[in-house]
Amino acid sequence: MNTEELAGEYVLGTLPLTQRAEVEQRLGHDADLRAAVDAWEQRLLPLTTLAAPVVPSQHLWRRIQQTLAVPAPRVPWWNLLAVWRGLAAAGLAASMVLATLLLVRAPLAEPSFVVVLVAPQSQAPGWVIQASSNQQIQLIPLGVMQVPADKALQFWTKGDGWQGPVSLGLVKPGQTLSVPLDRLPPLAPNQLFELTLEDPRGSPTGKPTGPIQAIGRAVKVL
Repeated sequence: MNTEELAGEYVLGTLPLTQRAEVEQRLGHDADLRAAVDAWEQRLLPLTTLAAPVVPSQHLWRRIQQTLAVPAPRVPWWNLLAVWRGLAAAGLAASMVLATLLLVRAPLAEPSFVVVLVAPQSQAPGWVIQASSNQQIQLIPLGVMQVPADKALQFWTKGDGWQGPVSLGLVKPGQTLSVPLDRLPPLAPNQLFELTLEDPRGSPTGKPTGPIQAIGRAVKVL
């Protein structure tokens, strides 16, 4: 695991305890690792805008305070389990973890935008969109979505001020897709992306007609 991957998983708190302890020891003398950790901490901050803040219950707040009161060597607040639970939004936490792990491991250049597409009903993350430029995106599945045999998933985007969504094509469940945006305005924060269930050849009207299967908005991370 290279320094970038190690720093990303350390910030997320996904490392085994023994490996985490080794990283914490290295932080005192490894400037490259320390810089990578600081960069990942700053990179994750915009993802907190994916959901509105939620005030924890009094019982949970006491647990959070007790956890924060215990001295710990360089543990960012988003690594504290009590704080994650205090967000009271499992979909948000899962989205941040899954999206960031993909950013760590993906072979693309560092992304400038990220979008987590979630199911409207359950808020469960199903897809991640990342962009290393404002004219090219990569749609990455987090699983295989079940689609009826007589239907297809169609990919859409809509920026602020646009008259309506624009189709980015049909999507095969479980497959990563690179999509050029060269005929559209450059990507912008808060830009809407969604997947809808349409006819096998796509929407007959050129606009979304079927139910939304996943939806999310772009967050600038650089």
